[in-house]
Amino acid sequence: MAKSKRLLDILMFVTAKKKFTAQEIADEFQISIRTVHRYIVDLCDIGLPIYAEQGRNGGYTVLTNSFLPPILFTEEEAVSIFFSFQSLKYYRSLPFDAEITSVEHKLYNSLQSEAKTRVDKIRSHIAFWNPKRTIDSPLLNEMLEYSIGNRDVHIQYESKTGMREKHIRPIGVYAHDGLWYLPAYDYDKKKILLLRVDRILSIISNEKSEAEFLSLEEWFDFHEVKKPIRLHVHLTMEGVRQCKSVPYFEGFVVTEEDGTGYIDTIIDKGELGFITPLFLRLGRHARIIEPMELIDGLRKQAEEILTMYKS
Repeated sequence: MAKSKRLLDILMFVTAKKKFTAQEIADEFQISIRTVHRYIVDLCDIGLPIYAEQGRNGGYTVLTNSFLPPILFTEEEAVSIFFSFQSLKYYRSLPFDAEITSVEHKLYNSLQSEAKTRVDKIRSHIAFWNPKRTIDSPLLNEMLEYSIGNRDVHIQYESKTGMREKHIRPIGVYAHDGLWYLPAYDYDKKKILLLRVDRILSIISNEKSEAEFLSLEEWFDFHEVKKPIRLHVHLTMEGVRQCKSVPYFEGFVVTEEDGTGYIDTIIDKGELGFITPLFLRLGRHARIIEPMELIDGLRKQAEEILTMYKS
């Protein structure tokens, strides 16, 4: 039997058992104890964390079950996985960034030369582009782990009005437009806020919570309206196109036969501060009918901009 095949079989055997002796491997694979020790050295060299226990009842322990059994992929499947990683390359910060890079290199190096050539050619003709951001989110991994671990967190957060301390329950993280966002329940304001992960300056403390909370998927489907207000907007063709590219507006846009459209829905009044800059960016392509509070907010921001350029 080829050494690579035997090493693979032993890898699967020891990761399944976690605790084993050299004699057990020798008996299982009909090889000598000396050969077993050589294979264990080889397994350690490829990164399997094995701890040797000395003494009469000693043996070996796999510290973590960190290796998966081999998975066979077709060339097309391997190429598709490789390009799923390519879709993330424009993000400045990523959870498990080092691991993603490692997997990408392993996958690419495992391809046959013909497949590598094909990948290289495809890579020069396709890109999953996101705005290249220079903003780091150094606490991204930690906030993801606290979300998964069902933990309450005290953080320092840099808002538009200055640095604040917040007591939150993170729900999860998601990426949009090159930035990472964290929906979280704010215990002081008693509502869910949408926070920018890059604006989290530090984590002061965290504690385990027994109470379960909604998942990120449930939050995406959750829309609570405490102070209902009508949003009625007429859109040009360009306004329709741009609104459909914004996840918040996408489900509200109604398109007419001539390509123009409108939004006529009920939103929470507390969301006006979030959507005002979006409509300011649309300019003449979105004409607000109501609410008046949104119109007043747009006027105020437009006047502030005009004041900057008065001679």
